[in-house]
Amino acid sequence: MGAKTGFLVYADGDVPGLLREVGTADLARTADVMRRLYPGWEIEEGEGSTLWDAVYPPEGTAYAASWPGVEVIGDQRVMIDFPSQLPEHLVAASAGRRLVLHAMHSVVDWLAFAVWEDGRLVRSLSLSPDCGIIENIGEPLPFELPYWAGDRPADVIPWPDEDEESYPLPFHPLELGEDALRALCGFVLEGRPEPDDIDTDSIRLHGFRVRDPLGPDPAEREAALRKIRETMGPPRFFTMGPDGSLIELNGF
Repeated sequence: MGAKTGFLVYADGDVPGLLREVGTADLARTADVMRRLYPGWEIEEGEGSTLWDAVYPPEGTAYAASWPGVEVIGDQRVMIDFPSQLPEHLVAASAGRRLVLHAMHSVVDWLAFAVWEDGRLVRSLSLSPDCGIIENIGEPLPFELPYWAGDRPADVIPWPDEDEESYPLPFHPLELGEDALRALCGFVLEGRPEPDDIDTDSIRLHGFRVRDPLGPDPAEREAALRKIRETMGPPRFFTMGPDGSLIELNGF
């Protein structure tokens, strides 16, 4: 699986139903939402994207769209281990509405999702094989029940020549993450699509470059990283010798 997500949805009701009815998102309306959700930040219009890619935008970029009754904001900054600690102003913006957070990262098999109703957290789950269950608040939602009941065990294939070890969680977070996507938002990124799934390539979001004026300057950070790379020198390659020692390889 290669799915990665980090996005929020604000909705007046059922998210999948509302997303199935959206048309072209108004730029001025969307920019106004961005200013409310990023108060005091530097916001500059950039290139947009489809919902398929917008759920995991590049660092420093946010994808957003505002339609009557529903808004979607993709931003890596909402990929937090404890969804219950989402910044208060982002939760407050959901007063009288439903708020959904979905975040997962395939490299570390990490998943987090949360649902608020009228600003009240009703469900939050965050887990990964390395950290175990990081946060588990509220009663499991219906789509979760087969996983907790043991009906969807993790099917992990070990690396060649390695002993098979049991997966440290009772199910695979990314599999649950896809079912959470479908149940909460009406689409999936991996796996077999269903007839009712939303066509994420048909929904476009506007792009924005966003920067916290109190945060590190991107140019200064890039310069610091470049300086570190320059001091590292060329890469060195090693192989394991017969006695278990490392032998440096030349000619690479």
